Amino acid sequence: MKTVTEDPYMKVDRVAGHEDVERSTKESLMAEVFADPRFPHYLYGCYECGICVAACPSARFYDFSPRRVAQAAARRDIDLMFQQMEEDIWECSQCFSCLRCPRGNNPGGIITVMREVAVKNGLHSAQEALQGYSRIIFKIMSTGTQVSPDMLQPDAFPDWGPEVKDVSENLDLWRRALPPETHHTTKTGWAVADKTIVELYLIWLETGALDMIRQVDEGIHMILEEVMEERLEDEGIEI
Repeated sequence: MKTVTEDPYMKVDRVAGHEDVERSTKESLMAEVFADPRFPHYLYGCYECGICVAACPSARFYDFSPRRVAQAAARRDIDLMFQQMEEDIWECSQCFSCLRCPRGNNPGGIITVMREVAVKNGLHSAQEALQGYSRIIFKIMSTGTQVSPDMLQPDAFPDWGPEVKDVSENLDLWRRALPPETHHTTKTGWAVADKTIVELYLIWLETGALDMIRQVDEGIHMILEEVMEERLEDEGIEI
């Protein structure tokens, strides 16, 4: 009688809680990763030397290994790569210390591609990982700048400590005390021309960046559309 040996990577997949995802879905997602034109330049085969892990700051604090990502991609291990896409890749700090690889591999680059595929397809891991950035995404796309002073509120950044409350209560005073004229506003970090914001919006629209945002946070996407449609109308631009 033939003995069937259990595939250890399928076991990882079940333990990770992704056994309910159809194989065809996983294959479709990984096909997008493999088809990315950057992918062949990021992977040349793994020596298993561990240099990337030794250089990786995330590996010091998480159960994360850039080598494991490279190995799974080299083996085209669909189940393990899907598990990594739903979990491991979001622990990468994207510092690219892993570029020290003597083989020329770029695990950080592979992770970049996997993250983009996850976002484009609205995976739960992408939505969860980017949930805390909704305010920042909105600020960038509506004002052209990132974190603005008026976002420094205790409920927005509770991990910034008790000083945030004092700063928020006296924000106008703090901003007036700063010499550059562009720092006198609390709504943006610096002044950005409306024309520039409109041009950026059109770039995001044409490149599919807005579609990616819809997959991650439909509410933010809807608000952005309303804000930018008004700006486009003011500029006399029709889409």
